[in-house]
Amino acid sequence: MYKQLSSGVKISITRSISTSFEAYLANIGWDEEKFSMEDYMVSWQSYFKENAAWIDKIPTEVLLSPEFHEEIAKKMDEVIAKILNEAPTDKQKKEIAKLQKQLGTDYKFDCKAEAAYVEQLLKDKLK
Repeated sequence: MYKQLSSGVKISITRSISTSFEAYLANIGWDEEKFSMEDYMVSWQSYFKENAAWIDKIPTEVLLSPEFHEEIAKKMDEVIAKILNEAPTDKQKKEIAKLQKQLGTDYKFDCKAEAAYVEQLLKDKLK
């Protein structure tokens, strides 16, 4: 069912998963101990209901199909794994190191998205 959707809808679904996942993690300060898949699912559902135009482009019978939900769950796993496994860029590492030296902090980050969060957090502290 998911495979039969237009590429634009699939891209929008992927974007809603990644955007909502990164927003959820920022909301919990990228704290692994605070992470709850159930809470993220609530966050994602809220996000796509309020912000995603793709929901209106999928027939109701598809949206209600258990097969579609299984396919979306697999897509979520893929997108989340990609986010968590994408290494921070050298530019991010250098900028964070510079900011941490200025602020005397020692934030850890493991992926590109978390590095973006840490970099913004440090920049906000400088303001």
